[in-house]
Amino acid sequence: MDVNKVLFWIGHASFYIKNDGYTIFIDPFNIGPSINEKADLVLVTHAHMDHCNKDEIAKVLKPEGLVISAPNCLGGNEFKNFQVAKPGFSDRFKTSSIEAVPAYNTKKERLMFHPKENNWVGYIIGIGGLKIYHAGDTDFTDEMKGLNGIWTSLLPMGGTYVMDAAEASEAANAIGAEHSVPMHYKQVLGKEKADAAEQEFKKKVKNALFMKEVQEPRYSF
Repeated sequence: MDVNKVLFWIGHASFYIKNDGYTIFIDPFNIGPSINEKADLVLVTHAHMDHCNKDEIAKVLKPEGLVISAPNCLGGNEFKNFQVAKPGFSDRFKTSSIEAVPAYNTKKERLMFHPKENNWVGYIIGIGGLKIYHAGDTDFTDEMKGLNGIWTSLLPMGGTYVMDAAEASEAANAIGAEHSVPMHYKQVLGKEKADAAEQEFKKKVKNALFMKEVQEPRYSF
């Protein structure tokens, strides 16, 4: 399967996946007019506005679409079809499998941003026998070390709130996915520092894949 024909980077931590005639969005944010796809399913990793944004979800969600969200993000009344996913959540959506895994900070200086007790998540989406792992906002956790069989991993590397490029590289190598895709860095770092982070990630990760955004890239919020 060609990753560039099923997985599309909108920008920041926002992606969509096309599979068997339906579309899954993850953390829709800054959806511009060039994004014409509509979501049969929206997955939300956590409550921060650049990941959990009611208006952005409404832009892409089909009338009968399903929203699966980490706790303490959406109230459950905003959308017709809604489920809460904590770590350990597992379900199927059409021909895809959906699994929620822990996403949290471990570094002392970041603990207040994504506390483990919030039960925020990343997702493993199974399509056609292959697994895409969207890590959410996280540091390099023990749970990541136990992941196996991942086809494509989507890893934040903006630093400050999540892993920096060195930490994301370590996580990528531990997971050992066929494709290791960095995310959540351009809007945090700005162009010059983002370019440097890409170079570091490329140097350290054998299977690094730098996806091109499907809309004009943004380097600041």
